[in-house]
Amino acid sequence: MESFRTFLQMGGYAAYVWPAYGIAAAVLAGLAIASYRGMRQAERQAERERPARPRRGGEERP
Repeated sequence: MESFRTFLQMGGYAAYVWPAYGIAAAVLAGLAIASYRGMRQAERQAERERPARPRRGGEERP
């Protein structure tokens, strides 16, 4: 247990290391969310711009 506590203290630099890890994780999560939202928006826009496919068999039926 002592070695784990020593690891968490990071040789006295824990006050700098752990917040840096937290900020990096938050930025990566934000980028992932922004990328996902952008992909969904592009898919919706592509779906709106895609022409409607004609029915099979030629003529439209009433």
